[in-house]
Order: sequence, then C-alpha cells, then structure tokens
Amino acid sequence: MIETDIIIIGAGPVGLFTVFEAGLLKLRCHLIDSLPQPGGQCSEIYPKKPIYDIPGFPSVLAGELIDNLMEQAAPFKPGFTLGEAAMSIDKKEDGKFVVTTVKGTKHEAPIVMIAGGLGVFEPRKPPISNIADFEDKGIEYIIKDPEFYRGKRCVIAGGGDSALDWAIFLAEKKIAKEVVLVHRSASFRGHLDSVQKVIDMAGNGQINLITEAEVVGVEGNGSLERVKIQHNTQGEMTRETDHFIPLFGLKPSLGPIADWGVEIEKNAIKVNTLDYSTNIPGIYAIGDVNTYENKLKLILCGFHEGTLAVQSAFARIHPDKKNILKYTTVNGVQGF
Repeated sequence: MIETDIIIIGAGPVGLFTVFEAGLLKLRCHLIDSLPQPGGQCSEIYPKKPIYDIPGFPSVLAGELIDNLMEQAAPFKPGFTLGEAAMSIDKKEDGKFVVTTVKGTKHEAPIVMIAGGLGVFEPRKPPISNIADFEDKGIEYIIKDPEFYRGKRCVIAGGGDSALDWAIFLAEKKIAKEVVLVHRSASFRGHLDSVQKVIDMAGNGQINLITEAEVVGVEGNGSLERVKIQHNTQGEMTRETDHFIPLFGLKPSLGPIADWGVEIEKNAIKVNTLDYSTNIPGIYAIGDVNTYENKLKLILCGFHEGTLAVQSAFARIHPDKKNILKYTTVNGVQGF
C-alpha cells in the first residue's frame, strides 16, 4: 500500500503543477497515470507543439513545459505509478480513500485529485471512406515531431488552436515545403491572435488558406499522393500533397472514472468553483476533466484550479492550521 497526503490521478501539466503547490504546504503527493511517462498529452501526443499562453513564456514547446514542471516539482519528491490506469476508488471507515490501478497497485490518502485531462481519447476523423488505407502512410491525426514534415507538402484541416498553431509553426519555421490550411467555415475557433497571424501569412503567401471547404477524398498508390477538396462555391479541386493532417480534436471518454460516483455532466466531472471539489467530499477534479459554467480548457486555468484545490485540501487535512494557511496564501510564504 502506497500512502501519501494527496493522490493525483493524471500526471499531465496540471497534475505536475499541483505537486508544487501542495509541496509549498508540505503535503506529499503521489501521481498515477496510464501512460509510461509523466506529461500526459504534452509528452505523448505533441511534445514539439508550441504553447503560447503560459505566463512568462511567449512560446514554449509542450515537452519543454513538462521538463520545467518536473524540475519545479522535484524538490518535493513526488511518487509516481506510471503505466497503470486507475480503475477503482473506495472510501475507508476512517475517511481515507484507496485507489487501485489496473495492475492491482493500491494507494491510500485522505485526498484524491482527478487531473486526468480528457481521460481516454481517440482522434476525431473526417468521414472519408478509405481514410484508414492511408493512416501512417501520409495521414496523421497528431503531430509529434514537426521535423517529420521537413521539406514536405502538408495539408492541414481544422479551425481550432491546434490546426492554426501547427500551420503557423510549419510555415513560419520553414519546415514544410508547402502548408495548406483547409477549414469548412470562414471563421475560426482559435485564439484571435493566431487567426490574425494565419490570415497575415496567407496574405504574404506563407500559408495557402482555403476556407469554406472540406477535404472529402484521399488518393494514392500505396501512400498518400493527393487530396480532394470540396469548396462551397468553386466546387471540387484536387491538391497534390505528401501529408494530410486532420486536426479535429479528440473524442474524450472518462473511462473507469465515470463509475466512481462523482457527478458527471457533459462527459466531464461537475465541480464547485469555490475549490473545484466534487460531490464527494475529499475528491477534487482539476483541469480538462472537470466542467462548470464558463469553463475554459486551458492549461493556465488548470493551474489555477489545482492551486485552489490544494488550499482546500490543506484545510481538510489540517483543520487546526487555518491561520497558517491564510498567512501562507496572503504572503506567499513557502510552507508553514
């Protein structure tokens, strides 16, 4: 049995930063993650993706952010159970929780923080009948290493931050030989500055922007050679390319977490924004896994949620030290 103060389910950026915040209050943390390494999606899916909304970093690669968070958490000596998904949670008579993984590893703590990101996920794929024939043969749903596209012609589809950011990065760094961005609407869902940058880069020829259009077909002999694009007014057109990268996001599923008794809304865990607690006292949900009115799925917001959740957890574990907690919060004292 692994005993600690806080069990954190999910070793992504929000979980790792929570270790730091807990450490300032001398609370020990142990993290559980189904992936074999810390970092969540930032390490597993897009380690080379630039992130622009972390305070103090005009731009930081996702993998570098994880390295920095690991370094920041290191002085507090967190424990890790990696490569094992958390499967069940049980409450003991003394009020502590026992979290058991798929391999039977048991963890005990008075506080559980669910920071599982999107949970179990798979990419959203466009409805193209033969798309599976070209997967890993010119079609990728995730960009792990941009150097893979060095000197290649790339068609990116999507209108969110991921599609915008990668189109900008591959074109601005002159990695791809050609970048075509296809979006079915004339407006985008991404950050306004990224949208404006794409428009500006399209204006000077760095990006070929095709809006009000969709990729409806893929063709090639053994590997991808061209895509068919259906434009709302111009009809069907063919584009020669080496890679088609549809970035339509991920389809999330909570997996076993959905059966733990926490209140679920919109396939996410409903929380109280006072401290991001769930309907079960002692269990919190932070980061993309939770939902509340005006929720924003940003790493920055997850940092905020984890910080407040730790303060609440401290008060639950040490109800006699509320004055120390207040002093630590107001004056930024590291510890008590």
